[in-house]
Amino acid sequence: MRPALRALPFLWGALGIAAAFTVVYLVFVQSYMGQVIDERAFAGADAWKGDLIDLANTFLDLLPVASVVAGAVIAIIVVLVRRNWLVFAIAVGAAVGANVSTQLLKYAVLSRPAKGVDVGLANSLPSGHTAVAASAALVVFLVASPRYRPVAAVVGAVFTIAAGASTLVEQWHRPSDVIAGMLVVAFWACVAGMVLAGLRLRPADPPVSARLWPLVWIALLCTVGAVTSLLVTYFSAQSGAEHLFIAYAGGVAAIVAAGFLLAVVGNRLYRALA
Repeated sequence: MRPALRALPFLWGALGIAAAFTVVYLVFVQSYMGQVIDERAFAGADAWKGDLIDLANTFLDLLPVASVVAGAVIAIIVVLVRRNWLVFAIAVGAAVGANVSTQLLKYAVLSRPAKGVDVGLANSLPSGHTAVAASAALVVFLVASPRYRPVAAVVGAVFTIAAGASTLVEQWHRPSDVIAGMLVVAFWACVAGMVLAGLRLRPADPPVSARLWPLVWIALLCTVGAVTSLLVTYFSAQSGAEHLFIAYAGGVAAIVAAGFLLAVVGNRLYRALA
């Protein structure tokens, strides 16, 4: 197959992710009701965090260093075994691009208009901690043998979801920030896929046919829960009522759904590439 045709699914993936990122930003940052819904989840995290706060705080304190060290150690071990240094370089480039663009988007490009929902809070989208965790998982996924990429996708998704949910529990980020951080890394994963498709590298072993159906069903259930929570929060906000736990649970469900769906789609795209 011609390199352009092999790269085409990744191009469509990148465009779709960019569109999804734009929708998340316009709805939950630029609109009044979107800010209200996000803020209810944010407040719900404070009201219902319980004993999770200590665990989340410890996890987030360790996350940046642990992500980089663990990701680097695992990736280098895999590279030494498989001798795919070019793939490793592309993976690291994608991870660096994801983290740099996350910071640029948050501090230099995007803004959070004051709509009377929160006072004095600057833009926090996308989440840097989520991007760090997701990009470390991406490096391991890319250098892994196609045979083990489904396992890497599952473990990486769980790790990223845990990181993102912890930032919500700790009230460092809103749900939209976390999902946007995942989308930034997913975009760079597609960029890396386009580069790898152009190089026409052939793996030493074939990919497995795993489609990660358990993740799909969990993601779909969480999507239903997140949409239901969004509607309840929307209508309750209009009537002046508050359902903070529903908003909080919906935010966590949205994070889980996004993390698992991106893992499934990414695994499918790279299975076709191999």
